[in-house]
Amino acid sequence: MNRELLMLVDAIAREKSVEREVVFGAVEAALASATKKLHGGEIDVRVSVDRETGVYETFRRWHVVPNEAGLQIPDAEVLLFEAQEQIEDIEVDDYIEEPIDSVTIGRIGAQAAKQVILQKIRDAEREQLLTDFLSRGDKIFVGAVKRLDKGDIIVESGRVEGRLRRGEMIPKENLRVGDRVRAVILEVDATLRGPQIILSRSAPSFMMELFALEVPEIEQGLLEIKSCARDPGSRAKIAVVSHDRRVDPIGTCVGVRGSRVNAVTNELAGERVDIVLWSEDPAQFVIGALAPANVQSIVVDEERHAMDVVVDEENLAIAIGRGGQNVRLASEMTGWRINIMSAEESQTKQNEESESLRKLFVDKLDVDVEVADILIAEGFTSLEEVAYVPMQEMLEIESFDEDTVNELRTRAKDALLTLDLVREEKVEDVSQDLRDLEGLDAEIIARLLDGGIHTRDDLADLAVDELTEMSGIEEEHAKTLIMKAREHWFTT
Repeated sequence: MNRELLMLVDAIAREKSVEREVVFGAVEAALASATKKLHGGEIDVRVSVDRETGVYETFRRWHVVPNEAGLQIPDAEVLLFEAQEQIEDIEVDDYIEEPIDSVTIGRIGAQAAKQVILQKIRDAEREQLLTDFLSRGDKIFVGAVKRLDKGDIIVESGRVEGRLRRGEMIPKENLRVGDRVRAVILEVDATLRGPQIILSRSAPSFMMELFALEVPEIEQGLLEIKSCARDPGSRAKIAVVSHDRRVDPIGTCVGVRGSRVNAVTNELAGERVDIVLWSEDPAQFVIGALAPANVQSIVVDEERHAMDVVVDEENLAIAIGRGGQNVRLASEMTGWRINIMSAEESQTKQNEESESLRKLFVDKLDVDVEVADILIAEGFTSLEEVAYVPMQEMLEIESFDEDTVNELRTRAKDALLTLDLVREEKVEDVSQDLRDLEGLDAEIIARLLDGGIHTRDDLADLAVDELTEMSGIEEEHAKTLIMKAREHWFTT
């Protein structure tokens, strides 16, 4: 029997072109599975086959778990203190093994054993194919549509398959069996039973990889695509920068008579591409991203990571784009929240902000409107600035002497202290589960309270844009907070 086992392993290894070790592993798994069925329960079994003689031994195993964890699977676990009574130096996650009688190949049933072995071999073959494919370092998957699967498309490249999900396709794109397809490799999920390579034709990274194929200067390091935003099948924006003064980044990406950008557009069902010059200056980058609209002025709010962009009436529709497409893509590409407004709207907003700031200074600093207007005209926008801007800077204000500056700074500090005390009192009105939420500080909680948010569920019910507007935090931070606030909905 042992000799026959070795012959079987050799035969399968040759037939399937896999390592003998893989086949031995499949045989051990089949024997272990049969032993578990024979004994019943949830026992853990390990089988060891001697690679030279074909003799095999069977062991029942118990996993060592921490004492405080308790036994989740009594048939296959043992507490640490009990294990240490048998083996003094044993540790958590080790195993205690006990030899038991081995089942024979005949008692397993040839068909069942064969199925287990072949399945293991198929898994090993697929893993090897996937490993070989990924080792090439390709970022774009090129293949043919093999079949449709519940709305998804299975693409085959050689013997490797990738899954192009419906949501990752270009809208209105009609792909049929046999069609040649290119897509970016989005992720590789080894836990999936079917194709483990997940593809996308709608991701911004796909467009960036297509340009890398069409523009050799990118691979050479002379050019770099810094960011990309897409409305798949309709319009996209990419930001490029040159690392060589002799290379024009936009012209190089466009190509002679538009050959390079047209090649990308044709692959993406006619998707129109705006190529924008990237800049280290965020304001300049945003101005370029809003092309072809001409920008009159721009106000940067670092704290809210937002910009107010003023354009004239003629450029207002161009800047916003159809359905807000232009400003949305510009915002996604630059990473800044962009508010487009006319000169009139900008003036109205500035007047409102000045009035609000004037009221703050008059009320909290106990000064008249004239002093408040001087502070506003000199660029002061908060009590913190009045309290902590260097003394010398305030003394440079022509209308203020040293006594006036000292008095204003003292009043500002007193006002801030009072506001902090009020804020702390407000926080007491918030539920404990909201206060304990990671990522919230006293200032954000106070803003949430002003918006009527008192509990974790109140926060969980908010949309991302509602939270950003209410708290002034960035969009990604808002998304994270809302998801954390909702976690208990799915765990209780």
